[in-house]
Amino acid sequence: MLTHSCRTGVAGNMRVVATVVLALSFSLACSAERPAAAPAPVAAGNAAPAGPSLTVEQLAGKVGCKPTIQVDAVDIRTGACKTAAGRFFISTFVTQSGKDQWMDQAPEYNPHLVGDLWTVLGARKVLDELRVELGGDLHLTDHRVSSTPAPPAG
Repeated sequence: MLTHSCRTGVAGNMRVVATVVLALSFSLACSAERPAAAPAPVAAGNAAPAGPSLTVEQLAGKVGCKPTIQVDAVDIRTGACKTAAGRFFISTFVTQSGKDQWMDQAPEYNPHLVGDLWTVLGARKVLDELRVELGGDLHLTDHRVSSTPAPPAG
């Protein structure tokens, strides 16, 4: 298990999280199912704010998981979960800038569920199930672009 608690700043923490994400990515890439047709992407910023920031434990609790914390740093926390839906990682961030930096380093070949100051990394099938309880935007390849439809204008 990887535990990181020193105050190394965003750059150092991003390297630790990138290592954890990369390891999960390789395991998920082998088992992930490709959807028959993905919805057209829209800008990620079109989603309504999700309200106050939630903790890893609060997000995990919404889907019936007690997370195993793997990164516990000042600016990011990451917990591993396993439910009937499957395995996934939940990360929470202190700032939008920290989340943006993490997403810039996230593997582009695995989908993420993205909310206000949080992300969930897992197989597409798992994220589809988790999204029912967590909400968020589904990012399939480019983590700056969501596949979640935008609300109607007007």
